[in-house]
Amino acid sequence: MTGLPPTPELLAPAQRERLLAVGFDVTFPAGMRLFDEGGDADRFWLLRSGEVALDICVPGRQPEALVETLGAGQLLGWSWICPPYRWHLGARTVTAVQATEFPAADVLALCAADPELGYALMRRFTEVVAERLQATRIRLLDLYAPHGSGPS
Repeated sequence: MTGLPPTPELLAPAQRERLLAVGFDVTFPAGMRLFDEGGDADRFWLLRSGEVALDICVPGRQPEALVETLGAGQLLGWSWICPPYRWHLGARTVTAVQATEFPAADVLALCAADPELGYALMRRFTEVVAERLQATRIRLLDLYAPHGSGPS
């Protein structure tokens, strides 16, 4: 498999192999709900093909508001890192998806056993959190800002 974030520059080959050893291949059909905001976050995925839409529940709006669409090579799910291990967004497949799924408990055990691996993964996932935070902020501004109130 290529393109596994964190990139090979962040992981030594032995660390990469240990991480891949706890992952397994999954497929999801188009239109499948993968998780809901507030649900148990006990895994994450590396998307190999297809698209997944991230959404947020906005009071008074149905369906959920689209935050961002993810595709091949991107990580899906970061809420498994910090207690209380609850999803901060929701996700559904837009197209059929092939991914590698990583159980959080197994990855956290790897990180505890190998602090360098843990540091590399947390560094990569911090980037993911920052990207999702920015995408969510922009989307909420789109939803709540008065028309024409943005910068000129």
